[in-house]
Amino acid sequence: MLKDPLFLLVAAACIGVAVILALGISTFGKEGAENGKRANKFMRWRIIAQFAAVVVILAFVTIHKQFGGQ
Repeated sequence: MLKDPLFLLVAAACIGVAVILALGISTFGKEGAENGKRANKFMRWRIIAQFAAVVVILAFVTIHKQFGGQ
């Protein structure tokens, strides 16, 4: 499975979402209006990244279901 490029894309998408989430959460703890805006921007990017990750996961599952995991 580690040789499958689509699986690697799924893993990268999930790691990307986790990184964006961590950046957003770390920004929430800081004081100031600018940090609040930055945290909201990170959370918006997280939503977009999550959507992309779900699409890639669905593509991975669909392709492996149709072609038997090859």
